[in-house]
Amino acid sequence: MERKVLICGGTGCTSSGSMKIADKLEEEIKKKGIDDHVKVVRTGCFGLCALGPIMIVYPEGTFYSMMSADHIERIVEEHLVNDRIVEEYVYEETKTPDGIIAYNQTNFYKKQHRVALRNCGVIDPENIDDYLEKDGYKALEKVVTEMTPEQVIDVISKSGLRGRGGGGFPTGRKWQMARTIVPVADQKYVCCNADEGDPGAFMD
Repeated sequence: MERKVLICGGTGCTSSGSMKIADKLEEEIKKKGIDDHVKVVRTGCFGLCALGPIMIVYPEGTFYSMMSADHIERIVEEHLVNDRIVEEYVYEETKTPDGIIAYNQTNFYKKQHRVALRNCGVIDPENIDDYLEKDGYKALEKVVTEMTPEQVIDVISKSGLRGRGGGGFPTGRKWQMARTIVPVADQKYVCCNADEGDPGAFMD
């Protein structure tokens, strides 16, 4: 059985030692000779930081919480080698009379519908191949190979996309201005305000 073991690499879990857990996991997997069909993925934040470090085992979606490197040897032996979930270490809410449910069936996750963050906690954000497996850059490919600049601007204008700063300036109008004001200039410049500087605002 092909497996993926996701280790949260968000700030909270990392500060609690998740990268040491990932290193220990890879070490034990290799020691057991199962590294050909078990892949360890260091992901972005899962969102439930209070339960970190978090580890999710696929294909079951088993949710191990408050992990420690001391837990890894047993989980590798029992779960990854012998297909027995180590119930002692799973998130309490996933334990039901009918067995262990997947992490995405818990109250925190089951009502979420992620769009921009749909890959967060699923792929390694530093591995471009992981992103490509999830259809990364498909929109860019379509824009570059199938659409004209005017068509792209029209789509963006109709989408209602706006800047996230105080002005909320329509992105389509901004692109249209850049397209029409200096259409034949030999040299063009893009001035990008990449950081508002407001702590924790994440506007740009």
